[in-house]
Amino acid sequence: MSRNLAVVGAGGAGAAAAYALRDTDVDVTVFEKSRGVCGRAATRRHGDCTYEYGANYLKADDDRVTELVTEALPTEGLVDIEEPVYAFDRAGDIDAGRDADEHKWTYEAGITQVAKRLFNETDAEVENGVRVERLERQRDGWLLQDDDGADLGHFDAALLTPPAPQTADLLGQSRWNHDDCRELRQEVASVPYRTVIAGVLHYPFELDVPWYAAVNSDKDHDIGWIGREECKDGHVPDGESLLLVQMNEPWSIANYDEHPDTLIDDIATRTARLLDDDRLADPDWTDHQHWRYSQPEGEVDHDLLSCAAEHDLHFAGDWVAGEGRLHAALRNGLETGEAIADSG
Repeated sequence: MSRNLAVVGAGGAGAAAAYALRDTDVDVTVFEKSRGVCGRAATRRHGDCTYEYGANYLKADDDRVTELVTEALPTEGLVDIEEPVYAFDRAGDIDAGRDADEHKWTYEAGITQVAKRLFNETDAEVENGVRVERLERQRDGWLLQDDDGADLGHFDAALLTPPAPQTADLLGQSRWNHDDCRELRQEVASVPYRTVIAGVLHYPFELDVPWYAAVNSDKDHDIGWIGREECKDGHVPDGESLLLVQMNEPWSIANYDEHPDTLIDDIATRTARLLDDDRLADPDWTDHQHWRYSQPEGEVDHDLLSCAAEHDLHFAGDWVAGEGRLHAALRNGLETGEAIADSG
């Protein structure tokens, strides 16, 4: 007899869990609050440009995920990022400081392709534009409700994949009279997250530098990361530059509520100063994104999560894996999906 599973969130972990359950007797329904998939591994388009403004790429740091992306899933449009990642310090001195930098991939159509391709291999039903507000524990499963209080259906089990603070909020709104619920919510809420503001800066000329990206190695510069989207095949037309500039947390927190125009002007000015190129202070178009929950920076008690599984409630994501990387979210989603299948 088939079971049904509600997955909250269509990010990398949710997509991987659905993929792991594709040949089982579990019917999967995914509820995603946004219009797209892949969560913080996000892609946008502007004119002829495609760019990642959250997770920059998928790196070869997990053999199972590497096999998934390069062999199991369709590889059309999968591209290598061949240029290296350099490093810079508080003083802004940039050098080739990342000797152990791993292999990196994205897709010509953008990093969201990894989740789209995972879902395409399944029969999962993905419902976009649906915000799950509340779970109610019932004798034989879970009832989900949206932010208008409407019932989304009854499910034998639920899998929560949003960032830990949002998962904790959902647990706080849930109707589950069990001692584990309060302790579980407090544990999930305790996972710290890095806040990041990202600026996207476009120029009608191409930079002459030898690196794909530069990362602040001592975390003591206002800029944390600069990536060149033109180094990704299919992303930026020849002769143009598109920079993704992610600011370090202290600057991001201090400026979180500033007007976007002020943010972009400051980011462009600091970028021009770091790269010693006055032209970069005046991009011809821009974009920005506030990531309040950019990356987890702490561990969670897995014994508590295991206790929740006894109540048909499961968790997946980079915060469960303990590493704020896309490959970690994918691996954790695969493993969680397999554990759900085995639990039946």
